[in-house]
Amino acid sequence: MAIVGIIGGSGLDNPDIFSNSRDEEVSTGYGKPSAPLKHGNIGGVQVVLLGRHGRDHTIPPTQINYRANIAALKAAGCTHILASTAVGSLRDDIRRGDLVVIDQFIDFTKQRKMSYHETFEPHNPVHCPMAEPYDKNLRDILIRECKRLQYPCHEKGTVVTIEGPRFSTRAESYMFRAWGADIINMSIATETVLANEIGIPYAAVAMSTDYDSWKAGEEPVTWEAISRVFAENAAKVTNLLTKVIPQI
Repeated sequence: MAIVGIIGGSGLDNPDIFSNSRDEEVSTGYGKPSAPLKHGNIGGVQVVLLGRHGRDHTIPPTQINYRANIAALKAAGCTHILASTAVGSLRDDIRRGDLVVIDQFIDFTKQRKMSYHETFEPHNPVHCPMAEPYDKNLRDILIRECKRLQYPCHEKGTVVTIEGPRFSTRAESYMFRAWGADIINMSIATETVLANEIGIPYAAVAMSTDYDSWKAGEEPVTWEAISRVFAENAAKVTNLLTKVIPQI
C-alpha cells in the first residue's frame, strides 16, 4: 500500500481535502525536520505532509534541514514523494501560472549537505545514479492529470537550483538560460538528490510565478510578486495532487 509524502504545503493542509489529520513531532538522526508531520488521507490514500520552509515559511532555503526532511518521510513509511514548488521561468513559453513537470535539474548550490554518506564502508563507495532523477511513473500520472484537468502544463523542464535567498543577477539569469535551464528555484535539486539516495521515488510539479531577471520589459522578480501569483494559482496544484495521489 502506498504512503505518499508531500513536500510543499501551501494550501495542502486545507481540511476540505485532507481528512483524519493529526500532527506528529519527530526527530531523526539528522536532526528535526522543518515542521511537524501532518498525517491524513487524500482520496483514501495515506499521506504525510511536510512544509519545506516550516508552516510559517520561517526557514530560508539554505537553512532547511533537507536530510532530516527526507529521512523523516522515510521513517514515516512513505513509499513515494510528490513535491510542489514555485519557480521562475527562464523561457518565453513558460508563462506565469503554468505548471512544469520537472524531468532534470542543474545544481548550482554551494553550501548544502547533499548526501547521507559522510563516510564509506571500506572498499564500498556509494555513488548514486542521477541520469533520470525523477520517477517516470509519477511524472506520467502528473502529466496525464494536467491534461485531463486542462491546466497549462509543460511535460518536461530542467530546473536550476540556486542557493538563495537572494534572487539572480541579470548576468546569472542569462547564464542559466544559456546552460539550457527552463526554470529556477532554491530547493528542488537538494531534495531530489536525497530522495534518490535514500531510495524513495520522487517527482516535482513546479508553478511558474515570474521571469527571474532576464526578460526585457518585465520587472525583476520580487517575493511579493511570487506570493501574489502563487496565491492566485495554488488551487491548481492542490487539485492536481488530490487527483494524482489516489492513482499511485
